[in-house]
Amino acid sequence: MTPNPVRVLIVDDSATMRALLRRAIDGNGGIEVVGEASNPLDAREKIKALDPDVITLDIEMPNMNGLEFLSKIMRLRPTPVIMVSNLTQPGAAPTLTALEIGAFDCIAKPNGIQGNTFETLPPMIREAAKSRRQISARPAQAAPRPAAPALQRHAGWPDIIGVGSSTGGVEALMNLLAGFPADCPPTLIVQHLPAAFTGSFAARLNRVCKAEVAEAQDGEPVVGGRIYLAPGGKHLTVRGKGSLRCALSEEDTVQGHRPSVDVLFHSISGAGPRKMTGVILTGMGRDGADGLLAMRKGGGRTLAQDEATSLVYGMPRVAYEIGAAERRLPLGRIAEEIFA
Repeated sequence: MTPNPVRVLIVDDSATMRALLRRAIDGNGGIEVVGEASNPLDAREKIKALDPDVITLDIEMPNMNGLEFLSKIMRLRPTPVIMVSNLTQPGAAPTLTALEIGAFDCIAKPNGIQGNTFETLPPMIREAAKSRRQISARPAQAAPRPAAPALQRHAGWPDIIGVGSSTGGVEALMNLLAGFPADCPPTLIVQHLPAAFTGSFAARLNRVCKAEVAEAQDGEPVVGGRIYLAPGGKHLTVRGKGSLRCALSEEDTVQGHRPSVDVLFHSISGAGPRKMTGVILTGMGRDGADGLLAMRKGGGRTLAQDEATSLVYGMPRVAYEIGAAERRLPLGRIAEEIFA
């Protein structure tokens, strides 16, 4: 039986670009372009009428900015959205903003020098379509950014913290880490992002966090007061039984991801007896659930973001349903719970 095609709506004010996108994706590996829209107002009606599996969305358009429209989509009718724009270059501020709001991924338009190279778009669309059924609507109003609590180090803190997130995780991590003290335990994070984006995201986190945040480097010591972000395209693990060090690898994807939350969490659970805490935040799929279960079975504390404050209640839901997460908490209470 032939599987149902992935139904795509193209939203771009340029007729030429819509034609290029249609040519690149229509009929490519089970993808069908079911409609086109030249502006967000037109797109809003076509989304209602066509119910596409995936939307491609430009930023610079008449009537409404694409980022503003993306926010409305994710709030009112969550659908996987891939940003296709001249502004979504790797590491650019609009790219990070789109990922914060909940875009599945971003791709830059051809610059006229390299030609029309939308080669990565069809597989990106197919991956986005797989996630659609796991998206849950988030509340009409996002949870307010929690104030960073005044915390003092004490014996109840964990020795090491692992955090995993995916869609919606850029914004969630900024909220979570704002509540971490400057001398927090070493914290390792996997956020599903392309390699070109993680460096600028780490720098952005470093500007808003009390602790030092940077991309993890292979072989560097794991020490307190540092937050280590897995580079895109590389698994992050900890190695050693006494003094731990970061290790990076390009081994096969796990749950379709590299870096994988499961890989990080399993390495933390196997790093010898120590107090550990694992946290699963918003995201599509189930990456991290099995690793979080290993942490819990190893005596660690395990927390999951609740449905009300998750942009996409996929990863946290699976973690809780299989017994990996002992508690579900609103995003604004997770840091408080870690350092209670």
